[in-house]
Amino acid sequence: MLVPVAIAILALVAAVVLAATYWTDFKWFRAIGFADVFLTEISSRLIMFVIGALLMGAVVGVNIYMAYRHRVVNPPYSPEQQGLDRYRTTIQTRKRLVFWLIVAFLGVLAGISASAEWQAYLLYFNSTPFGLEDEAFNMDLSFFAFSYPFLETILGYLSAAVIIGFIAAVVTHYLYGSIRLQTPGQRATVAARVHMSVMLGVFVLLRAAGYWLDRYGLAFSDRGYTFGPHHTDMAAVLPARTILVIISIFCAVLFFANIYFRNAMVPLTSLGLLVLAHVLIGTVWPAIVQQFQVNPNEQQMEREYIQNNIEATRYAYDIDDTDVISYDAETELNPSQLAEEAATIPSVRLVDPNVVSRTFQQTQQVRGFYQFPERLDVDRYEMPDGTMVDTIIAARELDGPPEGQDNWLTRHMIYTHGFGFVAAAGNQVDTDGRPVYTEYDIPPRGDLQEVTGEYEPRIYYGREGAEYVIVDAEEEYDYPLDTGESDITTSEDVDVEGLETGDEEAANQEADESTAPEQSEALTAADGADEADEAPADEQPADEGAEEGGEGEGDGFTEDEEGGQATNRYDGEGGVQLNNFLDRILYAVKYSEPDILLNREIHAESRILYNRDPLERVEKVAPFLTVDTAPYPAVVDGRIQWIVDAYTTSSNIPYSTPIDLDTATADAVNEGTQQLETQPRNDINYIRNSVKATVDAYDGTVTLYEWDEEDPVLDTWQSAFPDAITPKDEISDELADHLRYPEDMFKVQRETLERYHIQDADEFYGGQDFWEVPNDPTTDNDVPVPPYRQTLHFPGDDEPSFSMTSSYVPRGRENLASFMAVDNEPSSEHYGQIRILQLPGGTAIQGPGQMQNQMQADESVRDVLLPLEQGANVTFGNLLTLPFAGGLLYVEPVYVQAEGGDQASYPLLQQVLVGFGEDVAVGNNLQDALNNLFDEGDGPLEEVPDGEAGTEEEDTGGDETVEDALADAADAYEEGDQALQDGDFAAYGEAMERLQDALERAAEASDGGATEDEATEE
Repeated sequence: MLVPVAIAILALVAAVVLAATYWTDFKWFRAIGFADVFLTEISSRLIMFVIGALLMGAVVGVNIYMAYRHRVVNPPYSPEQQGLDRYRTTIQTRKRLVFWLIVAFLGVLAGISASAEWQAYLLYFNSTPFGLEDEAFNMDLSFFAFSYPFLETILGYLSAAVIIGFIAAVVTHYLYGSIRLQTPGQRATVAARVHMSVMLGVFVLLRAAGYWLDRYGLAFSDRGYTFGPHHTDMAAVLPARTILVIISIFCAVLFFANIYFRNAMVPLTSLGLLVLAHVLIGTVWPAIVQQFQVNPNEQQMEREYIQNNIEATRYAYDIDDTDVISYDAETELNPSQLAEEAATIPSVRLVDPNVVSRTFQQTQQVRGFYQFPERLDVDRYEMPDGTMVDTIIAARELDGPPEGQDNWLTRHMIYTHGFGFVAAAGNQVDTDGRPVYTEYDIPPRGDLQEVTGEYEPRIYYGREGAEYVIVDAEEEYDYPLDTGESDITTSEDVDVEGLETGDEEAANQEADESTAPEQSEALTAADGADEADEAPADEQPADEGAEEGGEGEGDGFTEDEEGGQATNRYDGEGGVQLNNFLDRILYAVKYSEPDILLNREIHAESRILYNRDPLERVEKVAPFLTVDTAPYPAVVDGRIQWIVDAYTTSSNIPYSTPIDLDTATADAVNEGTQQLETQPRNDINYIRNSVKATVDAYDGTVTLYEWDEEDPVLDTWQSAFPDAITPKDEISDELADHLRYPEDMFKVQRETLERYHIQDADEFYGGQDFWEVPNDPTTDNDVPVPPYRQTLHFPGDDEPSFSMTSSYVPRGRENLASFMAVDNEPSSEHYGQIRILQLPGGTAIQGPGQMQNQMQADESVRDVLLPLEQGANVTFGNLLTLPFAGGLLYVEPVYVQAEGGDQASYPLLQQVLVGFGEDVAVGNNLQDALNNLFDEGDGPLEEVPDGEAGTEEEDTGGDETVEDALADAADAYEEGDQALQDGDFAAYGEAMERLQDALERAAEASDGGATEDEATEE
């Protein structure tokens, strides 16, 4: 009686556990509109489970049954058989149960393993042609990307089933005496020999199919100089495998013939023939061809295959239209070019998003339980005056309850959401070196909101916080009411036309006076700034003693006058509604938390919000995509939206060189982070940014927008999941303004382009022009420099563009080899176009590491930095490289943070380093640094003789003398010099134009047709 009860209880527990896993998952998918994805995945897994289980169960079951049926009824008497009698007797009484347990156990194991191949199943049955053929077999790439993996999987499970079935048959024959190891006489009965011959024949037939499929597997060969089939593969391995197919079929026939011959020598001979053929034809022959034919003439023999590899790799990583431009970079500043570039100076991003997180934390944290990420993001926002500004952005997320109040109730039901979006101009700091905020405080306000309009500031879905929260139950903590005025600089406090501050007198005074004392004062002030904001007040849970108040943003909230806080009740559609007691039981089991059942405030309208990380949500609703590791928030259509780039990937493109995704995307910023694995293997050799995904920070809505409309891999997945992807034309204009080129894609492409910028096979074989991404010179670790997002004026473009950039150095050297940029703005005609400025091989332009060393070693720079290092920590920000004045300009902000200060201290931007050619300089701001660089350069200006101050240029009617023209030139020179000192590059450019014109007029008026140079000397 107890056994059935125990079984019933175990079955009930198992059912509840399964329901807590799968039924809650289904409710989650249904709640966000992706139930079809869940059902398609489950059905695909089930189909593959059934295929694997039936293959294994049927083959093993039939072999055990056949061996048992042809058993020896009266085994010969021997000690061996006496020992086996005990097992035979035990099994015989429960033979059916034992049989079905073995079959079921092996079938379930195989089914579970096969269910993991559900993606291969869907790709095979929804295959979409690429429209491209491989060079080796002239087959559409879809065969290798979609069909080959599935056929390989099925063949693998068939072979495994036959091998395990063969083993099960041998054990059964031995157990019942049909095979004997120690008994005198025949070692196996005729029935056992026939059975084994048939099984070996089937296995060899499968091996023949394997050899045939392996022919196509040569498309992924790695034995040659580059990835893909090479001369040895095509000349030796391919025909060898064709021959092995024929030999395998012949050997299989011999095995089957042994049913009639019943001679042990026949199967042994055929088995030996197969092994010998495999060794001689499949291994020795290719090795001989490689050693004596290919190796001595490798470059010539492999040229065709290297070229195939280059073309396939460039296609697979979407770098085949990369524009490599020869760039004879200037190494000395030219006045006229500098004047032309003056307009781009205010747009240079000085604020380093990887440094100022601490600043955001201290000036905009508001309460200790709010959190900003260690790495902030860079986006583009329009200001009220219509200008586009590189903007440092972050969402103010909630890390958890205040210290001392962390329990299940507060973590999962009261402190449920972050609040607000914070932004700062990337090209502005105030006189103390603090960011200039364009969106700030709680509730949010600022210039940015004037452009975006009011938006829902609550962040229920983000990267921080509890695993799950339950809303519309307890009163939720919303935001503090007693924050007061923030001690920050906002865009209202500065001149938007200026780079640092609108207070010209203060700026000029700071530029003229010694900087060290003022910087020391700024550090002292920063050390204690916002201490009151850091220390949380005596907050109480929002549900205690709260009184009903008004409504805001559609959510009811309560103002607790004593506690100085507002509370909120969630009224969104996010999460799963807990509308019955069974759901509460399942979620209590899912999270091993009985309080979900015991809390009295949870009712039928309450909702549980989980899977709240944007990356996790996108990965879950689109398991066929690989998500980018750098999601970023944006204010779009009245909501904070997390924007997530997603990729379609493959590891089955012929000839394309594979790359490790984790290694390729690691850099100095995200070192140690792991790529979310959504593919069976981390090695890929095909990638497309095919999907742009958004996650609503308030209700968690996930939308997958089609981005690459020509990607056959995405087309295949869309055929499998027809309702999962939203058409590209439904992307709103406001969302499109904040889409950008994905970071991980850029990193993969820049690593690939280290070698595959070379398109000629002979040059590629030589390898002399290979590049590498330099290590970040601002860190002590040997990790690649991260890509930077910045606005720059790419040579040849009419307007500056918001771009992502990186640089290369020659392999094994430190000088600069090239500069790489890709336009971030989808509205641009150059979006996604990789453009590389390749420097002449004979020109030694300093690379990032060399420039960093020169900046730190320069005497004038050291004179400025040494005082700052006294009692403070100096941090070198991102070393930006950008095309400028016909060359390449390095710009690096220098941050200073009080040493030994408390948690309220934060880095302040105090100096800016610049480098151009062989020269470096430092200044209080970018204009100041460029002025110093220009003045200290080697002969940037031509010497002009002193003369009397002239008036404005006049029309001389052709009677102007050389002296008059030179007087105008002197006047223009003085005006230009004054403009340079004032940092007015526009006026400086005009003065230089007048100087050039005056010199030309002097040349024309000189006696005897004197040249301009002679007039200058005069």
